[in-house]
Amino acid sequence: MAHVELRGAMLGARWLLLLLALSSSLGPAQPEPQVPCYFIFGDSLVDNGNNNNIASLAVANYPPYGVDFAGGPTGRFTNGLTTVDVIAKLLGFHGSIPPYASTRGQALLAGVNFASAAAGILEETGRQLGGRIPFSGQLQNYRSAVQEIVRILGGEETAVTYLSKCIFSVGMGNNDYLNNYFMPALYGTSRRYTPEQYADVLIQQYSQQLRTLYNYGARKVALIGVRQVGCSPIELAQRSPDGVTCVEEINSAIRVFNAKLIGVVDELNASDGAHFIYINGYGIFEDIMRNSAAYGVSVTNRGCCGVGRNNGQITCLPYQAPCANRNEYLFFDAFHPTEAANVVIGKRSYSARSPSDAYRMDIRRLAKV
Repeated sequence: MAHVELRGAMLGARWLLLLLALSSSLGPAQPEPQVPCYFIFGDSLVDNGNNNNIASLAVANYPPYGVDFAGGPTGRFTNGLTTVDVIAKLLGFHGSIPPYASTRGQALLAGVNFASAAAGILEETGRQLGGRIPFSGQLQNYRSAVQEIVRILGGEETAVTYLSKCIFSVGMGNNDYLNNYFMPALYGTSRRYTPEQYADVLIQQYSQQLRTLYNYGARKVALIGVRQVGCSPIELAQRSPDGVTCVEEINSAIRVFNAKLIGVVDELNASDGAHFIYINGYGIFEDIMRNSAAYGVSVTNRGCCGVGRNNGQITCLPYQAPCANRNEYLFFDAFHPTEAANVVIGKRSYSARSPSDAYRMDIRRLAKV
């Protein structure tokens, strides 16, 4: 009997050693993300593949886009990570949030990216580029995703509780200036409206759209301000006399919009359980430009890849050789930042470096609310 007990104890010890060896080889258990899901809405600054299979000129699923990304060209309009890739990592997700175009079923529970290059607040914005999913279309896709989540979780009440814990980031408006208001040959908005009036038109529609997002369960929402479009290589090439000085006419119009967007945050926060915040993308980008040397950036007025003045007259062409020193460039192409810039913007969106980086709170604190 004693021999049987001893043999059993030895076998138990061997199993314990085997399990310990197995667990050590797998490494420490990865911590859970700070929130159960992350939903992303926006334009080409954060699109990661939703435009790949639609008839559009606004695509980036070819080299050299993705030259520094582990998966190669995916549809991201940069050499590597986008700002939301950085934010997702900081929130504790173990990979990038996937595009809605290729995500259905159980995978929706961790969140998806609805962003579409050339998209705007207004339906017409970006039409000269062909297919795109404007914010209204992204919201329609989100409603479809919510219906699926309700089905998976077994009821609306459970789904509402679940979604209330998730982070939502929305960055719209860039194209409403770049590919609408300041493109007078193709759009009449600049003749119909002053910058103040146009900002009011955008804000009126945007606030209604954001209310729809709230009505479908979004409670923790980060609104990303429009950045300095007037400092992008595409605008410097066309409108800057020296190719260096930012186009103040564009930037001043954007500042009007961003100021009104902060007011929208206050209005929406009057709703039950709402936690809307504003991320000062304009100010963060401005700081990188003004203090570029501190960030290791030496080229702020040219794309790393592109054609013509400022490498901004024609954007990065398929298989075109990009610059070798990409970490020293602010822009990868005629409009989109490099991974180096996106890392800074993403980090400061998540954890504010200065009080002006975020209004109400940053994303790190929003996740804890």
